[in-house]
Amino acid sequence: MSDHPADWYPDPAGRHQHRYWDGTTWTDQVADHGRQSNDPITESAPLPTTGMSAEKIQDQVQGKAGIASGGPAGGGLMDQRVLVVNQKAKLIEINTEYAVYDEAGTQIGAIRQVGQSKLKKAARLISSFDQFMTHTLQLVDMQGNVHLTVTRPAKFAKSKVHITDGAGNDVGSIIQKNMIGKIRFSLEAGGQAVGTLSGENWRAWNFNLQDSSGTEVARITKTWEGLAKTMFTTADNYVLQIHADLPEPLRSLVVASAVSVDLALKQDSRGFG
Repeated sequence: MSDHPADWYPDPAGRHQHRYWDGTTWTDQVADHGRQSNDPITESAPLPTTGMSAEKIQDQVQGKAGIASGGPAGGGLMDQRVLVVNQKAKLIEINTEYAVYDEAGTQIGAIRQVGQSKLKKAARLISSFDQFMTHTLQLVDMQGNVHLTVTRPAKFAKSKVHITDGAGNDVGSIIQKNMIGKIRFSLEAGGQAVGTLSGENWRAWNFNLQDSSGTEVARITKTWEGLAKTMFTTADNYVLQIHADLPEPLRSLVVASAVSVDLALKQDSRGFG
């Protein structure tokens, strides 16, 4: 951060949406959904993990998503052609957490929820009104560096998910276009549609992603973890396969889509997430 000017940036501690960097050091000033408060920066929150073995991750990639092994994975979090996004299994979900793996089964990042007040956590414990609450998730690498922030404002019907990069700059939005039939989203940046995200059946388990010309550039496959786990926990697991190198901001929107579909459709009456 030494070369960044004083400003608000994603909280590196993972407790709030933003923390103020004074140009030299992180301050105690934090902000969540536009509300400022103070919280001394201590150690960062531990990154979510699922304890999933490499063999189980590879089974999701090869056996359930049908993706041939590409050999040892290389590159950083945002450079992967295959990402496995596994939600941390909980009987009751108060704080949404995912672990992110490469196709070889190595955890290379995580998705953590930030900006939740104690009142909001209490409301999630005793109710199922998630769709009427604003949710913010950060995609981070194993060092805790924020790469993307995904925010879904409170919704009544259709969702609109906003994406920013690690410095808090606007990337674009993922906007739900319909509620009946196969769910469709528009990927938009700078007021222009740069792609689409479309469910391939009415339950929206699998999605294809296309660029503005209608060419498929990626796929999201929801991997089935068995009836017992699905019935008694909140866990959702996805495999994202990117077919080719993509330009920005499309690539960031495609990566963000892997968690945005779950976030956007959470608590939908048809029982998606």
